[in-house]
Amino acid sequence: MEKELITLSHISKAFGAQPVLDDLTLHIRENEFVTLLGPSGCGKTTTLRILGGFETPDAGQVIFDGKDITNLPPNKRQLNTVFQKYALFTHLDVAENIAFGLKVKKKDNAYIQSKIDYALNLVGLKGFEHRMPDSLSGGQQQRIAIARAIVNEPKVLLLDEPLGALDLKLRQDMQYELIRLKNELGITFVYVTHDQEEALTMSDTIVVMNQGYIQQIGTPEDIYNEPVNAFVADFIGDSNIMDGIFVQDKLVEILGVKFNCVDMGFGKNKPVDVVIRPEDVELISLDKEGSASSEEGLTGVVTDVIFKGVHYEMCVMANGFEWIVHSTTMFPVDTKVKITVHPYNIQIMNKPESEDEEAVSIDE
Repeated sequence: MEKELITLSHISKAFGAQPVLDDLTLHIRENEFVTLLGPSGCGKTTTLRILGGFETPDAGQVIFDGKDITNLPPNKRQLNTVFQKYALFTHLDVAENIAFGLKVKKKDNAYIQSKIDYALNLVGLKGFEHRMPDSLSGGQQQRIAIARAIVNEPKVLLLDEPLGALDLKLRQDMQYELIRLKNELGITFVYVTHDQEEALTMSDTIVVMNQGYIQQIGTPEDIYNEPVNAFVADFIGDSNIMDGIFVQDKLVEILGVKFNCVDMGFGKNKPVDVVIRPEDVELISLDKEGSASSEEGLTGVVTDVIFKGVHYEMCVMANGFEWIVHSTTMFPVDTKVKITVHPYNIQIMNKPESEDEEAVSIDE
């Protein structure tokens, strides 16, 4: 287990009368790739800016390697930031952009040149030293911005939606590039995005945020397979989220039909949220099997089919709810089907008792 490098302790921040972060606490380990994930306005960029020294919290502390750096300016912190708009100096060539921070630190020319060569090799742009930034593609500019950051040997690299301006294929390529860089450099990455696929692809740890609170912290697998509430389930990938009644341990009623599940401890006949992923829904054609199918489940009709490449996405109307189903088997529109779900794939969650409870801080 890597040692803890950063602690954001009870951070609160408001802009005017609008609170953005409310008593947020987060621990980040050395050599970890942490992604702050959430919708616009959830506080993720403000969290990154407080960590980088570009904002000062109204309350709380930023602890870095055991030292309080809450009021330390950005240039005194052992971290560098790569912004969405790469902020390259357009009047300087690639080598001069990379060298800028080293020259400010008054490093000697031989040291600077060795660092330029190292960084260009690392990001795969050797030979581009004398190109101007505006002659480079978006992906190349992003690599130069990363190269400029890493030559300063930061312990932490902060990245604020750095892939947002790239097209889909290039964005996917750069995701793998960032994973490689993180593994080669052995430094901590703190990454901000609203893109769930980016977070799931690159992260060791995902921090899901909403309305200034942390909703869940976990591995990509934990966040996707075991969301703690309906917000996380809905934000991370597609989900079927329904009202249900927890009849008793290991039995839940969904849309008037009882299903076996594995959850326990929710009480008896208690209203709950039920989450089922589209890929976990199984369909049985009643047109072929006949209506006498003995499988437990709901009866519905396929209303829409879209081919997504690796699977078909189908909409199935059953008991007044439109299910999203992902399957490699295509069921044509108007096919009568039975919907079944394995007990392990039914996730039960407590319903929030009020709208204020829908965004809540997790317990430490």
